[in-house]
Amino acid sequence: MKYLIFGKNGQLGFAFCKYLDSKGKEFLALSKQECDICDLKAVLEVFESYRPNVVINCAAYNYVDKAESEFFNAYRVNAFGVRNLAFASSRFNCYLITYSTDYVFDGTKENGFYTEEDLPNPLNEYGKSKLTGEKWLLEEGIKNYLIFRTSWVYGRGKQNFIYKLTRWIREKDCLRVAYDEVSVPTSTDILVFFTLKAVEQGLVGLYHLVNSGCASRYEWAKKVFELMGVRKFIYPVSKEVFDLPAERPKFSAMSNVKLEKELCVEIRHWEEELERFLLNKA
Repeated sequence: MKYLIFGKNGQLGFAFCKYLDSKGKEFLALSKQECDICDLKAVLEVFESYRPNVVINCAAYNYVDKAESEFFNAYRVNAFGVRNLAFASSRFNCYLITYSTDYVFDGTKENGFYTEEDLPNPLNEYGKSKLTGEKWLLEEGIKNYLIFRTSWVYGRGKQNFIYKLTRWIREKDCLRVAYDEVSVPTSTDILVFFTLKAVEQGLVGLYHLVNSGCASRYEWAKKVFELMGVRKFIYPVSKEVFDLPAERPKFSAMSNVKLEKELCVEIRHWEEELERFLLNKA
């Protein structure tokens, strides 16, 4: 089994490389500089030379607020890039895995977590670009694929909420964190492990891959500080206080029940996974 990974320098790409290397798996990991997924010619050349069995797309434009003004860049990577990989994967008969987001939902659901059957209605350009990528992948007619929607991803990198919290600790005595933005903190380790488990079992389709449970940004921050032994005051405020360019759903927590049933597993609660991550990081 030969794995081809795009976006190796991001936190998810790094986690895949670390895990596959530890298991002695054969893989090729590429950065944007080595192969831009938006360049179809370059993508096809890589597929032709490496002949992968499994393609894992960790490349993404994930600057939610910047996407409001840089929407062309967001669509270029999250939609056109995904379509290029779907075209190449279909042509070379590869198994393609890519990642979407809880921001495809508008947050107005009132009776439980979002499931794969709920209709998307993104509020911001980032969410729209990710949903377009989902649709364009399917339009390429690829047979073997997995689209994983995930949320509030954190790992060993700088583009995540936990890293920002640790930076704010050094700069401020009092932190303001939103109490009315709720989703599911999810670690890159969880994404890697269950992605590869799904590949092993030959799953195909759209799944929500997140830790179990849900939390507000405020609850997440409090738990991080508790586990790190940090004694600083966190003031709960409405997300509207920050007046950010991109509108975010108030509640976008997704259910992982479909994936748990398919794989016959239980996915860790976000608090348990957060404790494991911080302990290992220390």
